Amino acid sequence: MSSSLLVLEDGSVYPGKSFGSPSTGIGEVVFNTSLTGYQEIATDPSYRFQIVVMTYPHIGNYGIDDEVAQSDGPQISGLVVRDAFKEPTHRKSEMAISEYLIEHDVPGIEQLDTRALTRKIRSQGAMRGMITTEVDRPVQDLLSEVRSAPSMNGLDLVDKVSTGSSWHSPALGTAAKKIALYDFGVKRDIVRRLNIAGCDVTVFPARHSSTEILNGGFDGVVLSNGPGDPEPVTYARENIGRLIGRIPLLGICLGHQLLGLALGGKTYKLKFGHRGGNHPVKNVQTGKVEITSQNHGFSVAAESLPESEIEFTHVNLNDGTLEGFRHRTHPLIAVQYHPEAAPGPHDSFGIFEDFLDMIDERKGTGPS
Repeated sequence: MSSSLLVLEDGSVYPGKSFGSPSTGIGEVVFNTSLTGYQEIATDPSYRFQIVVMTYPHIGNYGIDDEVAQSDGPQISGLVVRDAFKEPTHRKSEMAISEYLIEHDVPGIEQLDTRALTRKIRSQGAMRGMITTEVDRPVQDLLSEVRSAPSMNGLDLVDKVSTGSSWHSPALGTAAKKIALYDFGVKRDIVRRLNIAGCDVTVFPARHSSTEILNGGFDGVVLSNGPGDPEPVTYARENIGRLIGRIPLLGICLGHQLLGLALGGKTYKLKFGHRGGNHPVKNVQTGKVEITSQNHGFSVAAESLPESEIEFTHVNLNDGTLEGFRHRTHPLIAVQYHPEAAPGPHDSFGIFEDFLDMIDERKGTGPS
């Protein structure tokens, strides 16, 4: 096992051992508090250009199973853990996490103090960093390379993860709804959850014409999750603006932020973001608290949205940030969390039912 380093832009250096590819990875260093689901996290396109620190100390114990992957391969720039399991024993395991990272040229570092690292990120905020096995290089050279990397602010990552062409995913059973989905970095389980609910889903590139979608005979449109800063994704905001009021919309995570921008709101960067499967969110309409799966570094500024038009539906109980809203007259709802889980609790599956009920009401076939 070769030596490895994690170098942060503030000059901090964490020595450890390499357990993935011997390549060098640079990205924004963030932490995730999930106890399980490391493969779903690694393959979530929302993590593009990010090095993920897992706060749970033992990672990789049940190996890798292609069925749970959220995209074709890892999207992360690197993985940081306390201890990586070398020989998983789960019956469905196809390989160890170290083999998986090596196969996809993703660096990993273990045997460092992830608790201290997480406390640093919480106090100082997410920052750029590097995982490298080039331990003999001068630290100042490594640090210079980290500091010259692009910042997450103002960086459009959607074009790097969106599908290049449209594709179709049929409903499981009889198709009841025809749904268009804008792929800003969609997780496969969002599509699967819609299929389970009886939706025939067509996934479109992020830049696809809104006019073609409006003329495509769809019952509703889903705006997917995705990576990075929503502000520079102007083409998506413009397309969404042309859809508002003309077709039912559901925004998820980045889709929630882009919908907020299309409605005239503003977004801002959180200090260290929300990433994990244990974030409490209160539905202010019902008083019910859901434990949610989250992965985002930006948020919609609630005060920037006109309450005469927008009804706030969900709030984060950890920091009070806006987690969901709906329009008072147009058929649209949005949530900041990931209702499909993958990984995480299933408390929020109901948002898909709410979306389909909204479509029925729009058609005049739902409850009066």
